[in-house]
Amino acid sequence: MIEIEVQNETHQTQERLRFATVPRIGEGLRLREPDGCWASYDVLDVWYQKAEFGDVWMPYLHVCLTAGESVTPAPAPAGLAPQGGGAQVHPLHPPQARPATPYASLNPMQENTLCRT
Repeated sequence: MIEIEVQNETHQTQERLRFATVPRIGEGLRLREPDGCWASYDVLDVWYQKAEFGDVWMPYLHVCLTAGESVTPAPAPAGLAPQGGGAQVHPLHPPQARPATPYASLNPMQENTLCRT
């Protein structure tokens, strides 16, 4: 295991984590947020510094929250009314009925009788 110091640019924190390999720039990581939830982070920079002991080079990472991930939940837009269980429904876009089978690929192929000549 390789111990790497991860510098989180989103939360301005530093922590030492153990990895099997050193992540490369552009790769994604799943890290635990301060609130206990998991989030995706992108590796912005990887560099090595000589350790205080021996002839050893220690890896360091800069990471930033992946675009599209949210640090805190965004407030609901005006006009949304909460419904059972805290779910929010937009008045102009009501929820659509869900199909009985959640995976369309599991449904048997049906013949298209409209295209027959």
